[in-house]
Amino acid sequence: MDNFASEKIHFHFTCKPFTLKDRTSLKRFIENIFIKEKCALRELNFIFCDNREIKALNKRYLDHNYSTDILTFYFSKKEEAIISDVFISQEQVKLNAKEFKTSFKREIHRVILHGILHLCGYNDKSSKDKESMRAKEDFYLNKYFLS
Repeated sequence: MDNFASEKIHFHFTCKPFTLKDRTSLKRFIENIFIKEKCALRELNFIFCDNREIKALNKRYLDHNYSTDILTFYFSKKEEAIISDVFISQEQVKLNAKEFKTSFKREIHRVILHGILHLCGYNDKSSKDKESMRAKEDFYLNKYFLS
């Protein structure tokens, strides 16, 4: 299972890397989420970057002139196995952690799960959708940290 997961899920760092411990366990956990959510996964790249890079991507692809914590790019067709790049600003996640009075470790995992849930079809446009997505994030986040 470890080799299988590592062939599909990759972590990249375009700025100074932070410690993301137990990557093999995290990859296995992520793959199990896709299975539970009945979504086929082909390839998933997490690219950890800084605010400057994510702001440039946000401007170029979404015409938003601001930084954000996560951008999820979905490359496969709807009926195909998921191929995606997920950009995460570790700088913004640090700011979020401070604002929400939580640890960087917990917040980075929340943001990772947020991206996965988007790929599995969850949205956060309406208040109801945000509430549902937050509940799923909390469910998987608590499950991950308890395992």
